[in-house]
Amino acid sequence: MTSPIHESLARRGLLPEQHLVDSGYPSADLLVASQDRFGVQLVTPMLADVSAQARTGAGFDASAFQIDFDTRQAICPQGQLSASWSPTVQRGTATIVVKFNTDTCRDCPMRTQCTTATRGGRQLTIRPRHIHHAVQQARAHQNTKQFKATYRLRAGVESTIRQAVAVTDTRHARYRGLAKTHLEHVYSAVALNLIRLDAWYNGVPLDRTRTSHLARLNLALAA
Repeated sequence: MTSPIHESLARRGLLPEQHLVDSGYPSADLLVASQDRFGVQLVTPMLADVSAQARTGAGFDASAFQIDFDTRQAICPQGQLSASWSPTVQRGTATIVVKFNTDTCRDCPMRTQCTTATRGGRQLTIRPRHIHHAVQQARAHQNTKQFKATYRLRAGVESTIRQAVAVTDTRHARYRGLAKTHLEHVYSAVALNLIRLDAWYNGVPLDRTRTSHLARLNLALAA
């Protein structure tokens, strides 16, 4: 729904410079499309590399390879050049499959840290240049203090969702049809705004403060 939301905001001239979204929403394509089509920077943790090397934290994952899009080659950590570069489409997504020579990988002293393939050499699947670079930059940025400080603001969104579910049961529609469901959502949003405004003006916390187990034990002992 991110793109339709941006389209709706664009029609009303309300596009933000940044959009903080949950980590379950973004994809590499959406990250680039939001910037290119709408000028909106998605602020979100990008999904991590799911290769075996990245999951175990040992060996050479894709980030350890130098990718040269101009020469259409990849360079492994041992300085070896890839043998083939094959643009393709996988599940409707444009990708590039890069393969290293079987003989080169077979004799490599770092083979066990690079690939578990019993046949053939190391293989990488990467995205086209502009998407590849965008994802690399996003993953590097999400480890900075600036990103963490900005993304911390999204905690307010989670509390709003929780309140909407608890107070208005927003996950269940009372009526059939998109028009009636939309009207129900509008009324729910108005109700939440009124509740929050009342709490703001009267200094009432929106949620109960939590008491740790240790604090409860101290209160019990004091009683």
